[in-house]
This record gives sequence, structure tokens and C-alpha cells, in this order.
Amino acid sequence: MSRPPAGKDRGRRPPPRHPPKEETPFRRPGADVVVLYGAHAVREALVAGRRKLLALYATENAAERIAPLAAAAGLTPKIVDPRALSQRLGEESVHQGLMLEARPLPEAEIADIEPKSGLVLVLDQVTDPHNVGAILRTAAAFAVDALIVTERHSPDFTGVLAKAASGALEHVTIVSVVNLARALEQLAERDFLIVGLDSEGPQPLEASPLRKPLALVLGAEGKGLRRLTRERCDILARLDMPGPIKSLNVSNACAAALMALRLRLG
Repeated sequence: MSRPPAGKDRGRRPPPRHPPKEETPFRRPGADVVVLYGAHAVREALVAGRRKLLALYATENAAERIAPLAAAAGLTPKIVDPRALSQRLGEESVHQGLMLEARPLPEAEIADIEPKSGLVLVLDQVTDPHNVGAILRTAAAFAVDALIVTERHSPDFTGVLAKAASGALEHVTIVSVVNLARALEQLAERDFLIVGLDSEGPQPLEASPLRKPLALVLGAEGKGLRRLTRERCDILARLDMPGPIKSLNVSNACAAALMALRLRLG
């Protein structure tokens, strides 16, 4: 009776050529799953209660800090390694050990805007998520009633944008429209004064005949306001800057304009 050669495995199956991929605990990205990360964005989503929450992932240290808010929201943090979060979100993401999977915010229309402050922001194809996130943060700080964006040529309201908004995404009504010119007409029908911010505007914003309710329209960096958008504006105004640099990026211009409007209109 012959024996297997010395050194050979007896009765063992050879190992697979390609080991099975390690399963990750995260959901696959999709239109119905929004990913929020970072302390402020996650905390505000847990507290605000405006969206359906699916799962909270946290490192051990972060889980201890977020546990009370997570419990109040009906979630138990799933402990993960920081490297798993970095792989999911990108090595450059500053996730602070927290990631939340949730459903998108409820959709809103112009008719849903509740006039409280009497101010609405309108973005004409502003595509940079950092700028839109910063604008949202400013909008929340000034209690703006809504932010109107176009369905196309707008960033996703998740991830980088949500991180830049630092929790403001949960506090500002967002209206996404197909036709911005038509949306401006609808605002005008509701007695909104439509003011387009334009570095080449014929008059300074603070010297313009302003009143509430007011919709402030901001254009994309470089391109500015599109022709149809400009035509729907009641006033085109500029920010007069005293220094050698006469223009600001769109998020800084938004903050400066909202402060000017607050000082003028209260």
C-alpha cells in the first residue's frame, strides 16, 4: 500500500486561490441612503429628528461620548475600527470616529416654505459641496427660511457637504427645483423681492430699496448668475468691498450679504 509523499497534506483541500472578501458592516451607497459623519453633523441629526435613522457607527471612544444622544434617538452605536471608517469615507475625511447612515430629508416645495425670518436663499448652479455646506451653516445662523437649489448642477446633500454644514443641514428647509426661473416666478407670486447678488451690479446692496420677504440669489463662482436668472431678479446689487480685493467666494459673499440685510431689515 502506497503512502502520500512526505511533506504533503493528507486529505486536505487546497486553499482557495482568492480568499473571500471581508464583509463590511456598512450599507451600500444609494439614493435612499445618506451618509453623515463628524461630531456636529451626526449629533444634530440625532437631535433634530427630521429624518429616519438607520445605523450609527462609532469608535469605542466616540461611542461613549455619543451614547446618550444615540439612546434618545433609538440607536445603539456599532463599534468599528477607525480604519474601517476611513476606508468607507476616504482617507482625507475628518470623521471624528462617527458615521451615521440615514434616509434623505423629506422633500419640500416652495409652497412648504414657512415665512419666519422673511429671507430665502437661492443658489444658481453652485456645485462645490464645501461652499454649499458653508452657505447652509450661515443660513442656519441667520435663521433663513429655506435654501432653494436646482436638481441638476447641485451637490449631494450628504458626506462632504454635510460635514461642511456642521449640523446646519438638519435645520434649514431645502427645496430642490427643476426650473430655477420658474421657481423665482413662484416666489415673486408670493410677494418675495428677488435680489440677485452680482459683483457688477449697478448699486450696492445696502443702498438698494429692500424689503421682506426677500429672496437672495447667488450665482456660481466664475459664471455668476445665468441670463434667465438675472432677468427674473427685481434688483441686481453688489457688495462694495473697501479693500484691494473686490470679490469674495460665494459662501463668504453669502455671509456678508446676510449680515448687510440683517442690519438693514432687522
